Amino acid sequence: MNEAVDLVERSLSDETEAAFLARVNEQADRLREALHDGSLDNPSFAVGLEMEVYGVDPDYRLATVPDASYEAGATKELGVHNAEINTDPDPLTESGLTTQAERIAAQFDAADDAAATGDVRLVTDAMWTVPPEEGSEAYLGAIDTRDGVVFAENMRADPRYTALDNETLRLTDGAISFDVPGVDRTFPSILFESLATSIQPHLQIPTAERFPEYYNAAIRTLGPVLALSTNSPFLPPDLYTEDADPQAVLDQTHHELRIAVFEQSMNVTPSPKVRVPSDIDHPEDVVDRIVEDDLFGPFLREWITDEPRDSFGDDNWEFAYKRSTYWRWLRCVIGGDPVGDGNERSLRIEYRPIPTQPTLDGVVSMQWLTVGLIRGLVEREHPLTDLSWDLAETSFYNAAREGLSGTLHWMTADGEQTTDTDLLYEDLFETARAGLAAAGVGEPAIDERLRPLERRVETRTTPSIWKRERVRERVADGDDLSTAITAMQRQYVEQSRSTDSFAEWL
Repeated sequence: MNEAVDLVERSLSDETEAAFLARVNEQADRLREALHDGSLDNPSFAVGLEMEVYGVDPDYRLATVPDASYEAGATKELGVHNAEINTDPDPLTESGLTTQAERIAAQFDAADDAAATGDVRLVTDAMWTVPPEEGSEAYLGAIDTRDGVVFAENMRADPRYTALDNETLRLTDGAISFDVPGVDRTFPSILFESLATSIQPHLQIPTAERFPEYYNAAIRTLGPVLALSTNSPFLPPDLYTEDADPQAVLDQTHHELRIAVFEQSMNVTPSPKVRVPSDIDHPEDVVDRIVEDDLFGPFLREWITDEPRDSFGDDNWEFAYKRSTYWRWLRCVIGGDPVGDGNERSLRIEYRPIPTQPTLDGVVSMQWLTVGLIRGLVEREHPLTDLSWDLAETSFYNAAREGLSGTLHWMTADGEQTTDTDLLYEDLFETARAGLAAAGVGEPAIDERLRPLERRVETRTTPSIWKRERVRERVADGDDLSTAITAMQRQYVEQSRSTDSFAEWL
């Protein structure tokens, strides 16, 4: 039995479950105390960003990201075609946000240039749709079984990913179902989750005491922010059923299929792990939720490293690992890198539903909008938190399915509940501007970042709508669905690499 097989079997054993949970509970007690006594507080807000991308070959087909990209600073993700760009956090100020934008561009360019040495380019997109030469089913379904452990051939060679995969397969009898308009398939691995890519803005909250205000307000923004950013209406065309009607697919496909991909690939435990989180009443609730979450593929730190536990992160390693499988669309991260005048002990919101945008400027604009909006809601004592949680959840799934055309629920600054799109976004942008202004960001900088997003509302055109329109035009001209999707995607990649902003496409 080789080391990888051994680690997976150990991960899924009863002995590991008991040891892991004992450590999680012990670490959770310390974290609750840290929240209570204020040792996780920091003097200021701070921001960070994660951005996932994927690789394509010169013919725009999905491709393995060369190791050179990771040597240039990108980090590895689930699929061998994936890469992630992370920024170190900065204070939530105009200079801090500007530094974030410069860092994401510099790190992406470095990783992209490195990939080019292997004849691969990195794409800022929410879902790959031009499959590799062997086809999507063969690529996503290529597995090897060794000593009863399944290894997905195109998954990153990391025992933790393999353990998660095998945990899922044991819970689904070896076949993970996926059902969306035009597609009804099963996959032999969670690798199909790597169809989709996203960005995750992070917002550090200064005090634990006020964290619930920001967290609950953020939940109510998920639907409208997602509707503004949708970018994955199509799957690789060879995944659609042979008799799929192109018009039916165009009419029924979700604007943000990433939501369905992630939820259906990972929601296999008694309590769904990927979903909109419920409100919290106390800071300690963020710890309790993770402790109570279904256990999934646990690992022990000593399997990864024999270095001593000499930092806050090391001391709480198992808790952080369990938090990493708490796949809510909004979650709390305890601890992290030093930020501004703070230290590694911090409390931040990780905002998870936003798909990767067509351009880096769009990615940065979504980061500014998100952190400005969350801060602005609390800064202005906005009544949005009076909106019921049920309506917030409904808005989120309406946005995933129908984008800007979906019914989105909002509470305006004067306390009026509305589903009027124009009124909603007028208030949303006003609140985001107020939040950024409170952070010391000047009006010219705010305009530069938010105006392109406001144009999406004015023109009723998000990236997913642009993609659907291009495919609809080609189908009307006589193309079959596969030809139309492939041609649209190649146009998308060319424009995403040759323009500065999606607003230029409108």
